Amino acid sequence: MSEKKHKFLTVAPFKCTWNEGLKFREAGRGCIKFEAFAQNDVTLVFREQIGSPNYHYKMDNSPHYTVILGSNRNRRLKIEANNNTMVDIVGVGLCCSSSFQSYWISIYDGLICIGEGKYPFQNTIVQWLDSKPICSVQYVGLSSWDKHVGYRNIVILPVNQHHRNLLGQIDYDEYEAENDTEFEILNINNDEHGKLELLYFLESWDFSDLMFIVGVERKIVPAHKVILNVYGDFSSDTSSENIISLTATTYPVLHAFLEYIYSGRTKVVESQLGSLRNLGVQFHVMSLIEQCDEILDHFKTKKKSFDSGKQVEILNNSCAVQPCGIFPYGETAAVGKLKQFLASGEHSDVNIYVEGYGLVTRSHKLILSLWSAPFAKMFTGGMVESKSTNVTFSDVSSEAFLAMLHFMYSGELEIEKDKVDSLLIPLILLADQFDITFLQRECCKRLLECISEDTICPILVAIASLLSCKVVEETCKREFSMHFDYCTTVSTDFVTLDETIFKDILQHVDMTVTSEERVLDAILMWSMQASKNCGWLLVDEFLNSLTPEQLFGERLLSLDNLLPLVRFPLMPSHLLEKLEKSRLCKHILIFSQLVKEAVQYSCVGSKLLGEDQNVRSQHRRSSFKELQFICDGDNNGVLYFSGTSYGEHQWMNPVLAKIH
Repeated sequence: MSEKKHKFLTVAPFKCTWNEGLKFREAGRGCIKFEAFAQNDVTLVFREQIGSPNYHYKMDNSPHYTVILGSNRNRRLKIEANNNTMVDIVGVGLCCSSSFQSYWISIYDGLICIGEGKYPFQNTIVQWLDSKPICSVQYVGLSSWDKHVGYRNIVILPVNQHHRNLLGQIDYDEYEAENDTEFEILNINNDEHGKLELLYFLESWDFSDLMFIVGVERKIVPAHKVILNVYGDFSSDTSSENIISLTATTYPVLHAFLEYIYSGRTKVVESQLGSLRNLGVQFHVMSLIEQCDEILDHFKTKKKSFDSGKQVEILNNSCAVQPCGIFPYGETAAVGKLKQFLASGEHSDVNIYVEGYGLVTRSHKLILSLWSAPFAKMFTGGMVESKSTNVTFSDVSSEAFLAMLHFMYSGELEIEKDKVDSLLIPLILLADQFDITFLQRECCKRLLECISEDTICPILVAIASLLSCKVVEETCKREFSMHFDYCTTVSTDFVTLDETIFKDILQHVDMTVTSEERVLDAILMWSMQASKNCGWLLVDEFLNSLTPEQLFGERLLSLDNLLPLVRFPLMPSHLLEKLEKSRLCKHILIFSQLVKEAVQYSCVGSKLLGEDQNVRSQHRRSSFKELQFICDGDNNGVLYFSGTSYGEHQWMNPVLAKIH
């Protein structure tokens, strides 16, 4: 059996190769990952337009960047901008003359990062920020200095603001090339979620567990049983179940056949339609047979002969688009087979264990890697898990982990109604840990449906650090603020909230509360991390035997940020008098200042409140809906204001409504 061969591009001394595929999707922003071997000077040029084969960066007057790996006989690394050396590091020998090595170079608005290895944005060697960035560079030229350079497995990737951990772990078995003949460049435009598409694993050796031996030249083509058997029956009749011999089939036909399975579409020359259909029949790929029959019938109807050089496109248009699935298209039967494979462990290559539980399921590394960059890194990055069939996870819920796997095989979140509350939070934490964006979205939708006064605090605590749950977080903060009395009285769960979140709630425009005294009580309880509900009077008693440092601990400093959010000027004068005589006023400076200011305000008006007087003297929405007495008016008994919830609710006449 012949070994796998890689097509590679040889760049002669003082030459430069350009290609339309060697182009960033967005000017000034992109990443190139590649493999190269050289004795000296692997050189890449980044400029606005394509250059000539005889291009040399030293003679270029247009704006450009140049990165030289292995300058001065593999002793230096250089970055040049418009022929001016900006970075020159001694002792960094990256190139290798005996084998291909992996590198990546990213550019983002003048920030140039260079690294080693298979995975972009990892193992960074050097980064440099241009104070005057050249934001027009878009084309990449592969060049050399005075010796030949070999390039292969070249992939162009997008770069976003957060430098998402886009994995380009595609190891293609390419056509064998001669010298500088046509060379394929992969321009991978990962979707906004960073999820790899199945097509990227077409004829890849990563996770492959089956090989086709095709044609008289016995070319070896890798494939994946779990994918092939979703759409057909690829049980081998040979002595080895991992090898399928197709000596009567040509490689272009097999490539088109696999491309159809992995992507749902392919192109073949018209004369190869019959051979392609025969493969569909041999392996029971029914949708392909139907498409080929339809095209062949069209030729018969039109009485048109085959054009041996003309290509025809075959598209699986009978399949529904599956936006959450691992395939760009999906049949109900195909998804059903995937779920069967997960349940039975058929074609599996990894056993998933959870510490303290045992075996959760037998799964497939390829399926997990399609959904999750962390899984892909785990299984291909040289880690222990990449060589083992057993993987153990600790500190996770086995039930939530299995629910996550079911989602990865079906694209649907399947949770029983009675388990929604117990599974959603651990599941969304797993989705965040393994960067499964679609699952995060589905969990967020379910969480929004589950929000209630009793679940707000546990949800907020769980998702506080998750950027993917900002909508849920904002909804929870609004619900908390609208039911402030309930959320701070029924339980003390709110004391576990992060200070920033608690402060946002106190400042929320929809804050609804019975009184400012209730706000004060909640702040003091949060600051002392109370385990039982208590008011400011009890806290004041604690200060009789404890110092503020002992009572509030590390949250003592938080009082300076939170107490100003209490609208003391709105408190009744008799309450302010009590607060002024309290130990809180005596031992906590900010408390004393705010109370004294409020007392003066009650006497002379709002001039003492400063710039925020409009906020601190403005009534909040009240949770009271019955008639309220606000304050005395003149000596004749006229009230300054009367109503319900400070005018937020319609007033009801208690006499007419027969309320006693």
